[in-house]
Amino acid sequence: MKEDFVDLYTLQKDVKENLEDLFPDKIWVKAEIASVSVKSGGHCYLDLVQSEKGKVVAKANAVIWSSYYHLLNAKFRSVADKDISAGIEVLLRVMVNFHEVYGLSLIIDDIDASFILGEQQLKRAQTIAKLTQEGLMEKQNALELNDLPYYLALVSAETAAGLGDFRNHLLQNEYSFVYQLDLYPAIMQGERAPQSMIGALEEIANSGIPYDAVLILRGGGSEIDLLCFDDYDLAAAIARFPIPIITAIGHDKDYHVADMVAYDYVKTPTALADLFIDLTAASDEKISVLENRLALAFQNKVNALESKLDLLERGIKADVKAMIAAAESNLAMIETKIAASDPRNVLKRGFSLVLDSKGKKLTSAKDSKTGDKISVLLADGRIDATVDEVL
Repeated sequence: MKEDFVDLYTLQKDVKENLEDLFPDKIWVKAEIASVSVKSGGHCYLDLVQSEKGKVVAKANAVIWSSYYHLLNAKFRSVADKDISAGIEVLLRVMVNFHEVYGLSLIIDDIDASFILGEQQLKRAQTIAKLTQEGLMEKQNALELNDLPYYLALVSAETAAGLGDFRNHLLQNEYSFVYQLDLYPAIMQGERAPQSMIGALEEIANSGIPYDAVLILRGGGSEIDLLCFDDYDLAAAIARFPIPIITAIGHDKDYHVADMVAYDYVKTPTALADLFIDLTAASDEKISVLENRLALAFQNKVNALESKLDLLERGIKADVKAMIAAAESNLAMIETKIAASDPRNVLKRGFSLVLDSKGKKLTSAKDSKTGDKISVLLADGRIDATVDEVL
């Protein structure tokens, strides 16, 4: 039987004493909050982890006693705008504690709120540098947004606070402009948000619908909630997307990497709706101006044709009048000639017309003989006679 052993209590007690010697004072520990559970008594229990390349390499239990929880939670809320929650890397001041029954635990009595954003700002700077190196920061700017956008794809959460405002403002606009707005639901905060939004973009690209623009709408939130919009994979997907993407992620103070690489960005859902309404209104105004110009040009053309037609009409009338005058002159000459040739007029000049018994004109004495009946036509009458002798 082995005699060189210790009982479990002794082992745990030795571990406790050595840990207390090793960490006699409070220390600052960097870790990610994996889970949070606030009990009815006010104590907050946490699971802290550290991951490398997607694998958990360290894990520990931690607790914030009720006497500290409300104070620390308020500090957390001042930065994250929400209660202490999972999925965030934090810097905690802890007292290392080891209990013979419950094992290792970290007693938290302070949180460095500035560290939460500081770590993210470093990651953000690295993301921007990588996107710049890859030539993706300005890639969307090479695209052109349709002057009359109609087909719009919207990436947002179905329960997003600003979604209803955006829909109402866009679709119930004062000009009665009409848009086709299709929602592609996605998770808009947290670790799963970037891949969810990338999936929505892929769905849009494969839809076969000729969208004029893609809108990513979040409508504000805490700085922690909006950290997903600084994600490299999401920003790269936006930059490489073949359709203009316009973001409306946060409030005035927020400006994210997703905004930087997008074709354009606005701050609020209402501003996003106004962007498209104003764009359509400007195009509508251009169309109205062109319509007026076209109508004026058409009227000028009609006026020119009418003027030309009037000149042509007057020319035709003048030509017709001249032709009529010439015809009348010719007719008068013909009438004069006819009048001059009229036998009655000849007779009036003292001439006479001799007709045989059959009424035929006698032009030669040889055409008659003694005893023939003849008629002599004078200007004032007729003389019937008988030929006594032909000489």
